[in-house]
Amino acid sequence: MKEKLRSIIFKVLPPVAAILLVFGVWVALCSFSDIPKNILPSPEAVWKAFWDDRELIFKHARVTLIETAIGLLIGIALGFLSAAVMDRFIVVKKISYPLIIVSQTIPTIAIAPLLVLWLGFDMLPKIVLVVFIVFFPITVSLLEGFGSVDADTVSLMRSMGAGRLKTFRYVKIPAALGQFFAGLKISVSYAVVGAVISEMLGGTWGLGRYMTIVRKSNRYDKMFAVIIVISLLSLLLFWLAGVLQRITMPWEKVNEKRRKI
Repeated sequence: MKEKLRSIIFKVLPPVAAILLVFGVWVALCSFSDIPKNILPSPEAVWKAFWDDRELIFKHARVTLIETAIGLLIGIALGFLSAAVMDRFIVVKKISYPLIIVSQTIPTIAIAPLLVLWLGFDMLPKIVLVVFIVFFPITVSLLEGFGSVDADTVSLMRSMGAGRLKTFRYVKIPAALGQFFAGLKISVSYAVVGAVISEMLGGTWGLGRYMTIVRKSNRYDKMFAVIIVISLLSLLLFWLAGVLQRITMPWEKVNEKRRKI
């Protein structure tokens, strides 16, 4: 029991301490610096701004979450298919892989307004931008995972009469799960931000649109409030990815316990 309690404390204490440190620096800057309060609002002012606009913020957050979720699902599906095809056909990998890498040299802030111009002001350009952000880490992580499978294991499966499909399903996919979830955690961290950036450049709903409105009216207390909401949404998605990883990879918990022994 004591060991379990100690483990929980070691997991919870560092992030809580980091949050308290940031909060303390924020309070100190508001109290003792010469920064105008309208530019650096106090935590109390930010909380009041959030509470006063909570219903509107939640409506905008709902739209952003929908865009992010749809983009994530499509990006994951496309990344999985692309990685599977490139793993199966070396020629396709040699042709496609450099193009995928080059696509990531395009700044998100540059492609977002183009998507809005091409696809309109509805959800579609936001979803496409999230797919663009998610596709690369998912594809690369899965491709690396598929390629990390031990050749002897693959040979053993084939000697037992397993075809390519069964080998892929029972050997390569389980072996790639660790890398996949690493890529997924990176993806969810940037997906919400990608949707928000696209909303700032065009649209009627979403947290990005809300930020644009309050920025034009110099309501930095509301700006801080929505920034915190965006951070919390990203952390929530990151946590959900971790929960999904623990459910999908129960053997990781066993291995972790063995490492502690």
